[in-house]
Amino acid sequence: MSSAVIETDNLRKSYGSFTAVNGVSFSVQPGECFGLLGPNGAGKTTTIRMLYGFTPRDSGSLRLFGLDCDGAWRLIKDRIGVCQQDNNLDPDLTVRENLEVFAAYFNLSKATVRERVANLLRFTALEGREQSGVRDLSGGLMRRLVLARALINDPQLLILDEPTTGLDPQSRHQLWSRLEELKAQGLTILLTTHYMDEAQRLCDRLVIMDQGQILVEGAPRELIRRHLGDSVIEVVAPCADLRRMLVERGLPHEDLGQRLVIYSGNGDDLYRELVAEHCREGCMLRPATLEDLFLRLTGRELRE
Repeated sequence: MSSAVIETDNLRKSYGSFTAVNGVSFSVQPGECFGLLGPNGAGKTTTIRMLYGFTPRDSGSLRLFGLDCDGAWRLIKDRIGVCQQDNNLDPDLTVRENLEVFAAYFNLSKATVRERVANLLRFTALEGREQSGVRDLSGGLMRRLVLARALINDPQLLILDEPTTGLDPQSRHQLWSRLEELKAQGLTILLTTHYMDEAQRLCDRLVIMDQGQILVEGAPRELIRRHLGDSVIEVVAPCADLRRMLVERGLPHEDLGQRLVIYSGNGDDLYRELVAEHCREGCMLRPATLEDLFLRLTGRELRE
């Protein structure tokens, strides 16, 4: 019997003539932080909503904790926590009351609720704000409260749908620190995000999706090396000779008009050659990143 926390096989979901998820298969192991990445409309949120039972799937199999989701949703939902995109807190309640009311859905004893609320307020650095109304909280404090609420039932799987969208850098880093602590404690995390630095920092493995399908799967650094190499060279205002040389040698690159992005596993040697012969200025060598891979696979055009 598989020990995977999540197992999906050929998941499909359509809305009329639009196919949102088209044959998605992956598994998530205990204690792993697994990322779902993709541009707008790639099918990430639909996939996540199927995982926690909000959206019914059209076909394919889905198992959580080894349980078939068709007949065990009550048992499954008791073991997961969900941090949705929106700050869907009750605006008429205080910070503490939001946690206590949500805890009532899990039939916890009053003593357990008191202990967990106190621990979560401390963990998310919301001590001293427990009597504050939700409307008085900043965006960062709201996201920390949504995270605390998702943890109130002591879940074995935490599902995070774009948890840091709209946050300032300080708030993002605070939330990352909390998630890293949860990872260290062995909590399994499923994360979707538009921030590639966030995914590269937090995820043990990930998939990149587009148009409802998985393009690649693996560990972030492994995927970068496999598809791009270790280095990227950027050239500003490239000359015609450089463009011709890249095509003649068959070197992988993207021509963005006033800028060239060149992917090379042997970046140091190529960089020295380019500086010496083609671009004494406006040439930069840097490590390849997950954002480079994301744009290489899904394109650079704007999505609705």
